Amino acid sequence: MDVSQPSVARMYDWLLGGRDNYPADWAACEKLLRIAPSTRELALINRAFLVRSVRYLAEQCGIRRFIDFGSGLPTRPNVHQVAQEVDPAARVVYIDNDPIVLAHGKLMLEEDLTTTTVVEADMRNTAEIFALPEVATLTQGEPVAALFVSVLHCIKDSDDPWRLVRDVASCLPAGSYMVISQLASDDAGLRHDVTEFMREITADSWGRVRSLTEVSHFFDGLHLVEYDEPVEVSTWLPDTDLFPRQQTKEWIEYGGVARI
Repeated sequence: MDVSQPSVARMYDWLLGGRDNYPADWAACEKLLRIAPSTRELALINRAFLVRSVRYLAEQCGIRRFIDFGSGLPTRPNVHQVAQEVDPAARVVYIDNDPIVLAHGKLMLEEDLTTTTVVEADMRNTAEIFALPEVATLTQGEPVAALFVSVLHCIKDSDDPWRLVRDVASCLPAGSYMVISQLASDDAGLRHDVTEFMREITADSWGRVRSLTEVSHFFDGLHLVEYDEPVEVSTWLPDTDLFPRQQTKEWIEYGGVARI
């Protein structure tokens, strides 16, 4: 692990107020905040959406199995903690290929190996992931929720993130769900500036900020629940008026929950 170079996962951790980050991550985040000042609130809003959507699926839809693609560093409450508040037997598989994410994830779960697993895999390799024993057993029979929360913008167009979503949906049992959010803006200048900055600090391994219409296409062929179209995620079944709100909307987390 080279902590002299910023990491997307550690930058997100810093924005959320976490402790698993380093000076290179702080400096990168401060530069990003100069380009898009609402980024810290946006990260908090997105994390709250993750928690609400998992709780909704567990409480309202009876989902007991979750796959979190590109899970990032553990930040309480995590997916398994939210789901297991509803049912302690709920099962979760976290998927990531960042060494620091894997190390922290496995440490977090060392006392909970029966229902929750951290798997090292590139989320773009759908066939490989669904062939893993941990995932193969999870997707037999019961519906599953697949989570792509604030991660699809990390995938380049050349890797076709829209196809990735379709491929994952095709591997899940009937009645399963998809939770999707992604950084979006209809400001072409902002999309360009953030994308170029993120590609610079990640050695050109980042995707891009997409327009709202482009993000909407992730839901093609799926049935959105609660709303007729994707939304800015702070408005997706909000459970409090006290949570941070973006003072500016130069970019947003745009998405929703859909049934397959």
